[in-house]
Amino acid sequence: MVNICKGSFWKSLFLPIVLLSLVIPLHTATSRVSDKQLLAAPEIVNVRKKALITGDATLTIVAVGDIMMGSTYPSSDYLPPKHKRLLQPLYTILNDADLTFANLEGPVLNSGGKVKQCSDPAKCFAFRQPESCLEQFREAGVDMFSLANNHTNDFGSEGRDNTCKVLRERGFYFAGLEKCPWDTVTVKGVRIGLTAFAPTRGCLQINDYNLVRQIVTKLKKMCDVVIVSFHGGAEGSAHSHVTKNKEIFYGENRGNVYEFARIAIDAGADVVLGHGPHVTRAIDCYKGRFIAYSMGNFCTYRQFNLKGLNGIAPLFKLRIKRDGTFIDGRVISIKQLDDGGPVIDEQNRANEQIKALTASDLPELPVNFGENGFFNFTKASTYKPHVR
Repeated sequence: MVNICKGSFWKSLFLPIVLLSLVIPLHTATSRVSDKQLLAAPEIVNVRKKALITGDATLTIVAVGDIMMGSTYPSSDYLPPKHKRLLQPLYTILNDADLTFANLEGPVLNSGGKVKQCSDPAKCFAFRQPESCLEQFREAGVDMFSLANNHTNDFGSEGRDNTCKVLRERGFYFAGLEKCPWDTVTVKGVRIGLTAFAPTRGCLQINDYNLVRQIVTKLKKMCDVVIVSFHGGAEGSAHSHVTKNKEIFYGENRGNVYEFARIAIDAGADVVLGHGPHVTRAIDCYKGRFIAYSMGNFCTYRQFNLKGLNGIAPLFKLRIKRDGTFIDGRVISIKQLDDGGPVIDEQNRANEQIKALTASDLPELPVNFGENGFFNFTKASTYKPHVR
């Protein structure tokens, strides 16, 4: 297996780079990813170790939002007790999929690293998750991570590099950094690619639409299904709506997530999964492809505001065809208890929030919500969900 985070591998790819450059246009010079990185990243094929769920013609994807399993910084007081398995209440649901995705909110590093400098410490947090958290991810069946978010640089290059190293060593799939722009995995004979974008230094840039188009187009040529994740949009309960405009937060351009999702799908994306606002946002469907604009805080231990809307989140269970076309989905509502740790929310608040926001922000969308969180996008007046 090749580790795309190691620059020494590029030398062996001179001929493929030359050949690819004849058919794939170069992106603009303003991109933070070099042409060499964009064109030369190897076509990694990983075969899942987890048993296949079914042999049918569909794929089931579970997708959740932010995961931060506790931090050794500023002290070990911000770690959960050693015996506590934060994800255990949801092991069964998380494992019941062909592929399970999450946003990894912060680097994986036991100690060390250079902590980022904050102009306003009251509005700035740094996370350093211990490597022991990876054992829980494996137990929970989480396979695939976006690293493109505003905490990926919390402990500098050492944090980023170690995160890539330990994830790769343990067989996880991840994407979103300039050095690791994408990853692929083959499930049930279907090759699935992941890439991710954020407005953060060292990540693939969400506002560089030329880069978005070229990476997604390249990945689609390699894969049957492409998942695109993004970290974008302003944060907090005051920013729950999809505005369809550029969103500025603390002086940073967090992108136009509505526009970004459509550009990604036009380039070949099949599933678009958003995070960043720390609250639930609307869902959408464009050209038969699913979009979640924000999946909120799924499992965020300590140092996170979990009051009100910040403490609830959806767990999406999606069924897609082998070409990426959306079939139907389900919202399983989650809440976090006290310091963190997700459990089922019997009040179904995330589902109700999604229904309300989708009706408000995207009134033209032909979405049908059924019982128990099931939904589909059709013009039919009634919807009978697939039950699994």
